[in-house]
Amino acid sequence: MTTLSLPVPGGLAPYTLRGAPLWPASGTAPPVFNRIAYAAAHVVADPLADNDPWLDAAIDWDRTLAFRHHLWDLGFGVAEAMDTAQRGMGLDWPAAQDLIRRVLADAKTRPGALVASGAGTEQLAPGPDVTVDDVIRAYEEQVAFVEGQGGRIILMASRALAKAATGPDDYARVYDRILSQVRAPVIIHWLGDMFDPALAGYWGHADTDAAMDTCLDILASHADKVDGVKISLLSKEKEVSMRRRLAQGVRMYTGDDFNYAELIAGDAQGYSDALLGIFDAIAPVASLALSKLAQGDAAAFDALLAPTVPLSRHIFKAPTRFYKTGVVFLAYLNGLQDHFTMIGGQQSARSMQHLAELFRLADAARCLRDPEDAAARMRRVLAPAGLH
Repeated sequence: MTTLSLPVPGGLAPYTLRGAPLWPASGTAPPVFNRIAYAAAHVVADPLADNDPWLDAAIDWDRTLAFRHHLWDLGFGVAEAMDTAQRGMGLDWPAAQDLIRRVLADAKTRPGALVASGAGTEQLAPGPDVTVDDVIRAYEEQVAFVEGQGGRIILMASRALAKAATGPDDYARVYDRILSQVRAPVIIHWLGDMFDPALAGYWGHADTDAAMDTCLDILASHADKVDGVKISLLSKEKEVSMRRRLAQGVRMYTGDDFNYAELIAGDAQGYSDALLGIFDAIAPVASLALSKLAQGDAAAFDALLAPTVPLSRHIFKAPTRFYKTGVVFLAYLNGLQDHFTMIGGQQSARSMQHLAELFRLADAARCLRDPEDAAARMRRVLAPAGLH
């Protein structure tokens, strides 16, 4: 088996790969799940572009679209232009429009390909002069664009609304206006401040229990226009509590990248569907696990998915907003892109020790497609830092 030297506190230590990947053979039909499972997908940067990486995004469209087909092949829906795609951290609204347009066009070439696209307000910079009416207009612009492309909507949390709102009534006003206009049911996205500090106090409350009450009131008032709600609070207790209070027919989409396995498995009172950034990174193993669950083999589901949880918790460790670096790094290790470069220069957001531990955990979770190639790619990342 392959052995390489990896960073540890105080220096380097040898690591021998286990070499037992779980990766489906190419050309197989997409599996069938008994849960709706969206993978929030990353974008692949163009490392050869002549641009200013911290200021504008250069995207490798061929590899970005190929990655969406990789997810569809594995049975996943694609949650497009979300925070995993560095929305607001390198991907601005014009680039998001281009991404949504291209992906929806590709989805039309594949019967049954599922896509839901983020609609938010980031074209409106938060500030003291921004009003709630400005937020409504910004949402309306993005919703109109996604609907104009024939897309489903994920209604993203708004930094501008978090800044402009004076209390829960302002949130109710904004969501009432938007939900009253949408053509088809949407997914509401409640992103916690661990993912985006600018969203602290969302729904008009610092206390998440009070915030949940406001959110549930809004959902109940528009249950016919809400497919489900995705919460990303990294608290299984809060998700289960909210799940049990949802109106009939409104789904809970787990966004808990720490506890997704048990939340998807569910309990006697229900389960969560999924809309997860970690599914981008662990898609082959997660696909096999979900197919086992659909076959009624809960033990196999647990056995396959449980080893991915330590990997996910590491990728999403604080500062959680830098999890995109780990997601893209794993795509690079697995040969799904030829470089470890990100829009916004975000490949520098995690340390070499962090990346080394990610490598070890990915191997333990059987998430490395070709361990020998992954080791060679890991060495190429270590070399510029003098760690070889």
